Amino acid sequence: MRNLAQPRVLKLAGIASLVTTLACYPRLSLWLNRPASIWYLEAVMFFCSIVLWSFVFAWHTQYTHRPVFTLKVEPRLFITVTVAGIAVATVFHLFLDPALRVKTPEEYPADVKQWLAIVLFSLAFNQLYFVFAPFAWLVRLLQNRRVATVLTVLFGAFMLTIKSQSSTAPIPSLLFAMLLAVRIGMGFLSVSFYLRGGVLLNWWWTLLVEARLLLDVAGNS
Repeated sequence: MRNLAQPRVLKLAGIASLVTTLACYPRLSLWLNRPASIWYLEAVMFFCSIVLWSFVFAWHTQYTHRPVFTLKVEPRLFITVTVAGIAVATVFHLFLDPALRVKTPEEYPADVKQWLAIVLFSLAFNQLYFVFAPFAWLVRLLQNRRVATVLTVLFGAFMLTIKSQSSTAPIPSLLFAMLLAVRIGMGFLSVSFYLRGGVLLNWWWTLLVEARLLLDVAGNS
């Protein structure tokens, strides 16, 4: 636990959380029924992100022996991630998005501005919350990358189930089963890409998956 209080960790976590908070502002500003002022939500986001990023910078490299950020990625790995991102985006676009858009229209952008807000939030916070931070915490706790990977994926699946059950428009069982299966597969891929190529490669993969929504935005314009 002493690693969390190291000046280097706190400095990096503070910078990363500031970037995260700024990137999340567009999505929060579009939240019409938010329960508090946007500045309060931004403050909560900032302090929560400091804790999450501290997990990443304190424990990821120590227990995986891999850097958090990797600027040089093997061409073969980059091509693999790109193909996987396009393939998953295609599955969503053809088989899941048409039905999900009817059930949860708020999750889909109506224009490029909303798409940018969704993408920034997904890159800045969703990946931190569902992949980077839980994996760092679990790998430090268990000191086993495989078990930490499985539990990280299961955490994402659990949160998806909770979100579905609390939705005002329940998702049909078959559709939810398909969505859950795809999300679990994406979870394993996300952690794998993160371990092999760091945060930047994971962001690239996420951006490719989210880019499919631009097709619908362009079609509606």
